[in-house]
Amino acid sequence: MPKESECKAERHAIVASHLTKWFGDGDSKKIAVNHVDFVADFGEMLFIVGPSGSGKTTLLSMISGILRPDEGQVTVKGNDIWTMTNDQLADFRLNSIGFVFQDYHLFPRLTSAENVAIPLIIKRENWDNSIVQAKKYLEIVGLKGSGELLPVKLSGGEQQRVAIARAIVGGPEILILDEPTASLDGDTGKMIISFVKDNILNDNRCIVIVTHDARINEYADRIIHMEDGRIVDSEEGTE
Repeated sequence: MPKESECKAERHAIVASHLTKWFGDGDSKKIAVNHVDFVADFGEMLFIVGPSGSGKTTLLSMISGILRPDEGQVTVKGNDIWTMTNDQLADFRLNSIGFVFQDYHLFPRLTSAENVAIPLIIKRENWDNSIVQAKKYLEIVGLKGSGELLPVKLSGGEQQRVAIARAIVGGPEILILDEPTASLDGDTGKMIISFVKDNILNDNRCIVIVTHDARINEYADRIIHMEDGRIVDSEEGTE
């Protein structure tokens, strides 16, 4: 029978040890993240909060394989990502990590379905099948019948849902949202995060959210607070 510690380890989606990142040299050198240890588990929605310049976006970039740390290790789904080649890391991100950006990053001349299908097209899947799959995911995020609409025809909340559908269409186990409610009013922001928790989060997926928006903290399973490049506190969510 597996030991309790082994069972817990199997539920770790992301494990980071002594992560450090600095920018500049000499007198202009600034440490953005300072020897941070970080764990995120499958089945949880984890928030990273803190003031501007606290290092939370830099931490997010390192644990998601975008920004190489100057020191430390990151293991995602049991894989030491910063020992991978650039091609291996790109493939790993494509198949394992979904991103939702603050400004949606939708292509204005593509329909909603075409925007959602992009990760599948990058994987060289059949175009027609990709569009069919994309429309299914638009339905999952509550946008049934919106596949032919251009982003300009959608509200901010609807555009964010398209971005979420695009992030999950490839079935990633890790979903990362960077300031997902920053461009939304309070009620719409709460609706989006509530929807994600109720419909996207499951026992085999981990969701990490960086946010300044205290109005959505009630939806977190756990909240990590950062200041000056360090984790200064961790608390359980209130739901």
